[in-house]
Amino acid sequence: MVEYVIVGDEKGLVIPDLSDYPLGKRPLRGLRLVHTHLKNESITEDDITDLSLLRLDLLATLLFVPGKQQIYAQLAWLSGSQSGSPATTEPVSPLERIDLDCVHFIPELEADLERVTRSSSRSADALERAILISVTTGGTRQDAEDSMAELRELARTSRVEALDEFIQRPHSLNPRYVMGEGKMRDVVIRALQRGATMLIFDQELTPAQIRSISALTELKVIDRSQLILDIFARRAKSLDGKVQVELAQLKYLLPRLTGRGVQMSRLMGGIGGRGPGETKLETDRRRIRDRIASLERVLEDLSRGRSQRRQQRIKAGVPIISIVGYTNAGKSTLLNALTKSDVFTEDLLFATLDTSTRRLRFPREREVIITDTVGFIRSLPKSLMGAFKATLEELQDANLLLHVVDTANPRFEDQIAQVRTILAELGLGDKDELLVFNKADLLKDMKRKDTVAFLRVRQSARTEGGIIVSARDRKSLAPLMEELQRRFWPDEHLDDDPSIQTAS
Repeated sequence: MVEYVIVGDEKGLVIPDLSDYPLGKRPLRGLRLVHTHLKNESITEDDITDLSLLRLDLLATLLFVPGKQQIYAQLAWLSGSQSGSPATTEPVSPLERIDLDCVHFIPELEADLERVTRSSSRSADALERAILISVTTGGTRQDAEDSMAELRELARTSRVEALDEFIQRPHSLNPRYVMGEGKMRDVVIRALQRGATMLIFDQELTPAQIRSISALTELKVIDRSQLILDIFARRAKSLDGKVQVELAQLKYLLPRLTGRGVQMSRLMGGIGGRGPGETKLETDRRRIRDRIASLERVLEDLSRGRSQRRQQRIKAGVPIISIVGYTNAGKSTLLNALTKSDVFTEDLLFATLDTSTRRLRFPREREVIITDTVGFIRSLPKSLMGAFKATLEELQDANLLLHVVDTANPRFEDQIAQVRTILAELGLGDKDELLVFNKADLLKDMKRKDTVAFLRVRQSARTEGGIIVSARDRKSLAPLMEELQRRFWPDEHLDDDPSIQTAS
């Protein structure tokens, strides 16, 4: 059945809105395009791009040969191959010689495309499949690769399977597409070939960039901030955490909220252009602003409650220790080892979002309050700082920061610097700090496989006055316990094995 007849010109034609034929359960859209080349040229790169981006079932081009009373045609369809051309193009043939049974051919093509998609997927429990994209003008190539590795871990934490990665370092960013439009089209085509459902950018996108990229594809388009917010939303369990995450999400969403009303106002102007679409958009914005105001009032109440509890601790004269560090450095595992607790731990980024407070009791009725906090990460967007509010309040009252370092990470020095930079930005750079080099159980393998990396860890620990431990081995924590005793009770000898008690 013919769906559309469109009259174009020698420059091209405009494809109509295809929202009634969305991509979803099937790899193809369910539409075929037949168009005419008046200049007798074969299928062009633009034709292949349209075929690939729109995921058409079939593309047919009609050609008129000058001087001959005969119509020729050329066919093209998407290829199941993930390398080379995204489409298979048939030779030009007289129209009457083309014999293609679409009733059987299209289902077979879809089955072939689905097999390719399944073979490229390695994770059975992934909620989404994504192409990861990093476009940066600063730093080194190694910095970009480290940031991409971190984005990959963020995706894994959010149960997103990374099918492919693109790193580009142009002289300047494209204001519309971040990367060049041609490169952006290539990335989208690659994503569709691999069966991706979303594009994830390592950099924070502007609302205009999200709209421009979304206009090229029906794939979801998100950035690093959205991915982190998604992880926060999954991890938050307490009322504090849930309120903070929802507030951060709404503040991120508000400037990016668009709808039909924006396009209507551009087409029709103010008079006569105030249709239901624009009203709905403004209503949504007003509701979000009202919700933000309500959540901020709730946060103020929760903050007062936290402040009262902290004041009680301060009046009691109990020292407060806050565990800080890069995400996934082993902070919660260390808290569990020190206090025999069962705070949730997992080999994922931001496994801990809600703060956890425990009481660590030493002999002679000596004790400290020790608090686990959310991990830091490089290039943390300003819009997400609000989601750390409870953590930051705990850090302000800390007498000592236990800065946990992942010694197994080859870039651990950079992570130390990143954490210290964030602490300085928060006005906490003058707090007393004790570096705890975690994962000592991995150092033996490191010494055998990479002696240089092993020596770097040992040298850094000596230079920084840090302590090497394994949070999985309580026996290795003895030097840390001795150092804590020395710092808080320098005139007393507390060498007995401390007893542990959980605080409320």
